[in-house]
Amino acid sequence: MHVRTTQGWALLPATPEDVDAIAELRAIVMRPDLVRLGRYDEHRVRRRLRDSYLPEYTSVIVVDGRFAGCVTLRPDEDGRCLESFFLAAELQGAGIGSAVLRELLARTDAEGVTVRLNVLQGSAARRLYERHGFTLEREDPVDVFMVRRPPVPAP
Repeated sequence: MHVRTTQGWALLPATPEDVDAIAELRAIVMRPDLVRLGRYDEHRVRRRLRDSYLPEYTSVIVVDGRFAGCVTLRPDEDGRCLESFFLAAELQGAGIGSAVLRELLARTDAEGVTVRLNVLQGSAARRLYERHGFTLEREDPVDVFMVRRPPVPAP
């Protein structure tokens, strides 16, 4: 049974040494969707994370003092790109992902920048992003590309 809580979590700066734990979490969390799409390769899923890892833009999600996930928010052409947002499966549905996303979007809204991301077709994560104001920008057979523009300031 999941207890709905957002207590006991923190975002900490990632380090280069976090790459292996993050790559392993990515492989575990993405496996069901990648298998469903016929795109799972146990080595490639880890290698792609290692090849694109940017610790300077990545935060580690810590829950009750333990590694529980990560998120990358890197500069993009007209704002930020949200990538590698992974949370341990046993913690999903407890409100932690929503709380992390709210915190990140509060930052980007304060900066007045657009946020883009992509999610796999059929992924439950799409609903999380839609609840937080992301809309469809384009899609292909594998990925759904979404965008969230900052709120327009009141006059």
